[in-house]
Amino acid sequence: MPLGFAIVGCGMIARFHARAIEATSGAKLVACYSATQSSADKFAAETGCKAYSDLQAMLADPAVNIVTICTPSGAHLEPAVAAAKAGKHVVVEKPLEITLKRCDAIIDACNKAGVILSTIFPSRFHDSSRLIKQAVDKGRLGRMTLGDAYVKWFRTQQYYDSGAWRGTWNLDGGGALMNQAIHSIDLLLWFMGPVVEVSAHTAMLAHERIEVEDTAVATVKFASGALGVIEASTAAFPGELKRVELHGSDGSVAMREEDITRWEFAKKTKADEELLAKMASKTTSGGGAADPKAIGFHGHQRLFQDLVNAIKKGRAPLIDGAEGRRSVELILAIYKAAETGKTVKLPLAGDPKLAARSKSK
Repeated sequence: MPLGFAIVGCGMIARFHARAIEATSGAKLVACYSATQSSADKFAAETGCKAYSDLQAMLADPAVNIVTICTPSGAHLEPAVAAAKAGKHVVVEKPLEITLKRCDAIIDACNKAGVILSTIFPSRFHDSSRLIKQAVDKGRLGRMTLGDAYVKWFRTQQYYDSGAWRGTWNLDGGGALMNQAIHSIDLLLWFMGPVVEVSAHTAMLAHERIEVEDTAVATVKFASGALGVIEASTAAFPGELKRVELHGSDGSVAMREEDITRWEFAKKTKADEELLAKMASKTTSGGGAADPKAIGFHGHQRLFQDLVNAIKKGRAPLIDGAEGRRSVELILAIYKAAETGKTVKLPLAGDPKLAARSKSK
């Protein structure tokens, strides 16, 4: 019997969720919800699921086992908590939420209800990402020295004008960092471990009528002592595939979207050259660099498959709520460092200033 998925929010990213669910073994899309009945009806007609414009009615549907949240970033909390209270497992699109208080409220609700919570970070499921993680964990890079993430994307003014929530603090939670670069920031934290200190500059340079940054640069210090740089922009025409680069005393690795572009170690193995050749041309989409729709759904599918397997086996998913919270915390620290012009230390838990820009309750 497949597990029934329901999608909350019927916008662009919900279409990718639907395709991923369809491709997941042991899963079936059974319902969708939108506060606008016509939106729910249109999505249901496209996907063959049941449409709801009443969230509680959808959550009462016994066919629904898992709820995926595809609302704007600053509106993840309420439907996620409602789903948890209804006894449904919860998947939340990135970011988990836009403040730590709201992230923690989702995590706490799921813990209290005894349901599984997972956060959408499909890049972790790419073959290239997992190979790099294995190399780091095996110590092939030696002492880690540098960890950098570069997300030089482009978004038109029409992109921001297309939705009233885009580019706002209350619902987008930030700009190039919180909306676009968060995937690479998550990878950087996964590869390098926690950040303990950050300095930053942010700016809005090439867009109008938005409250948030379209360009950001941060320098970070990891708990290991390694240093790093994060660059993020939606104002870098025509947009480039995102890159993550790691360096250590015994090796260097780099990935460009899903391609491994560097794989060099002081202690080589026979498989290294073959792996580099195999992984040098894995990217099959535009990676969202210039068009947010130009992405694949295979990372989502692998995440959903992990979630289904976790539920059936009674284990935690590979990316849970705590993992989803980490990237939000670092991005908030970058914003704080840019605002104050001072170095910010992490962790930030309990800092009331972090909720100042949101509708946090």
